[in-house]
Amino acid sequence: METPDKFSDICPYTDEEAVKAISKIASHPMITKVSQYYYPEKPAGWLSSQLRKIKSIAELQDKVVSTIVEKVLSKSAKNFTYEGVDNLPKDRCYLLMSNHRDIILDPAITQLVMHKTNNPTTQICVGSNLITNQFIESLIRSNRMIKVVRGISARELYMSSQLLSEYIRLTITSNTSSIWLAQRQGRTKDGLDITEQGLLKMLDMSGKGSFSENFSELNIVPLSISYEFEPCDIQKAREIYISRREKYVKSPNEDTMSILTGITQQKGNIHLYIGTPISEKEIIAAGDCDKNDRYRELRHAVNKRVIAGYHLWDNNYIAYDMISGNEEYAHMYTPEQKEHFIEYMSIQLDCVEDTIDRKELEDIFLHIYANPVFAKKKLEAGEYIANE
Repeated sequence: METPDKFSDICPYTDEEAVKAISKIASHPMITKVSQYYYPEKPAGWLSSQLRKIKSIAELQDKVVSTIVEKVLSKSAKNFTYEGVDNLPKDRCYLLMSNHRDIILDPAITQLVMHKTNNPTTQICVGSNLITNQFIESLIRSNRMIKVVRGISARELYMSSQLLSEYIRLTITSNTSSIWLAQRQGRTKDGLDITEQGLLKMLDMSGKGSFSENFSELNIVPLSISYEFEPCDIQKAREIYISRREKYVKSPNEDTMSILTGITQQKGNIHLYIGTPISEKEIIAAGDCDKNDRYRELRHAVNKRVIAGYHLWDNNYIAYDMISGNEEYAHMYTPEQKEHFIEYMSIQLDCVEDTIDRKELEDIFLHIYANPVFAKKKLEAGEYIANE
């Protein structure tokens, strides 16, 4: 697909643009730091020299990006597993709609799975709030990332959403590339992954047919990423605590710090589950509903897939039992694992300012880990999860 000029500000770079951008990036001091951290056995300028040899985006992802992501996981994760690759459509492009727990790792892990299983990597939607300078913009757009404009007026947001919707639809229906998109704006903070209705409305804006036709041609495939230790857990708990009392305002460079914390924090085990695509039957059923109810039914379908795909870890069961005050899931963890989690939580809680009520913060922290269990229990009981 030859990309129309109107998409030039948001679409990923072409191979030619990427090669030029990467050659400039290679000289940035940050590349030297990354090289020293992930390739300590190599000379300091080794990564820079490798980047200057890159001739295409595919080569960049194959020789550099996938290797660095694997190194990130080797340093910060105990085990990484995945399943459901056979659920990916083989004859057409699709929209991967993922839960969102970590700014960088969620899409990076997905791309690594694609690479390891010989599936084409996808384009990735990234909020413009993360693009703080030209270095970052050049880096991410050279890595097949779509810029999602944020922090603009209501009218500008409408126009931007229309453009993004058109780009996503054209890219998928022309079979140019599949796309990764988080099911909501911003990371899930409380452990409950809910698809934003506004996101589905945005996707529908560019459709030329009926509701059913518009969503059927996007081939939505839900993803579930499950971390044993939630990335930025204490930061998320603190944000929830403050947000209960006043509007939460991010500090300067907070997104950057969240990215670095998410990458370096120990995450224990990680599992990625690729769900079955949303079926035409489900889309038609949603389309038969009135007005906003149709989007509500479609988001239910996505939410159910995401929740069903959770891999629940010992930490999830421990937190659930601590909240409920019983030992319903005691058979899912050992006393030593519980002791380790409680010690870990105590250390994390100690990191916040003394003015925050520790008991309330602990309850928030526990719910971040326990809510996936609550959600899965409700799903298995045939109920919709809270706050849908």
